[in-house]
Amino acid sequence: MRKRVLITGAAGFLGSHLCDRFIAEGFHVIGMDNLITGSLANIEHLFHLEQFEFYNHDVTTFVHVSGELDYILHFASPASPIDYLKIPIQTLKVGSLGTHNLLGLAKVKNARFLIASTSEIYGDPLVHPQDEDYYGNVNTIGPRGVYDEAKRFQESITMAYHRFHGMETRIVRIFNTYGPRMRLNDGRVIPAFMGQALRGEDLTIFGNGLQTRSFCYVDDQVEGIYRLLLSDYALPVNIGNPDEITIKDFAEEIIKLTGTAQKVVYNELPADDPLQRQPDISKANAILGWEPKIDRSEGMKKTFDYFRNLSKEQLYKSEHKDFSKHIRK
Repeated sequence: MRKRVLITGAAGFLGSHLCDRFIAEGFHVIGMDNLITGSLANIEHLFHLEQFEFYNHDVTTFVHVSGELDYILHFASPASPIDYLKIPIQTLKVGSLGTHNLLGLAKVKNARFLIASTSEIYGDPLVHPQDEDYYGNVNTIGPRGVYDEAKRFQESITMAYHRFHGMETRIVRIFNTYGPRMRLNDGRVIPAFMGQALRGEDLTIFGNGLQTRSFCYVDDQVEGIYRLLLSDYALPVNIGNPDEITIKDFAEEIIKLTGTAQKVVYNELPADDPLQRQPDISKANAILGWEPKIDRSEGMKKTFDYFRNLSKEQLYKSEHKDFSKHIRK
């Protein structure tokens, strides 16, 4: 019998790659997504498989899945500033109501539960690099607070279920991750820069460009998540690439990679945008034996090749297909 795993946010960037990984590992995968930010094009290659099924469902309402479940991975959430600033209430609800519903399902099914937390729980950090013992510097009432606080609540309620009900739970704190299937228009640094480069536009930097980010390729991220799920460790674990770079230097890397001649232009820095972001991954290395394997030059080439091969027609073609026969309500 195949082990069964429910993955919410399955049609999103990370969720779809997790579906691929668990299919490859021999699991029966149940994908769930309300498609508010996800795309069925990300998982259409799985629809013909008997070990994959998909439910178009909003996890902020009651969640029911027939049969046994061994694992639940909760990745349903807007993840880019453009999305969560546009739909702030839904962002808060999926982190609170959605997490509560899925923890209840995990309890009934006796399933191990993993939530996708984020480096954003550290806010604009006063500690560098950020380790799991740092409590963060978050503006709860700022525009980004809807995402940051939703994730912080996820961690709190997950640990409450772990301690009170003795449930098997895992918490991954995901740092900036990139790769194929990101949306060109989702507002995050890499797809924003690559989209501008492909359109021949100047690259837009917010602030002075001296703020830093650390980018992890999606295959490395998925490997870390998979190892954490199967581990015996219940407290949060950072999964990210500690190779730190300024946004200004990163823009120059994109221009060199794409072979374009755009200028870099500067706009005002958004409120509460973190000035530094670098994970301390010593815990992931010690507990999971994990560290990233793919360096930025290799990962960026793979990502750019993906974006470059998507014409405007191809970007929207899959959205207009009839997927109804593959979707369960």
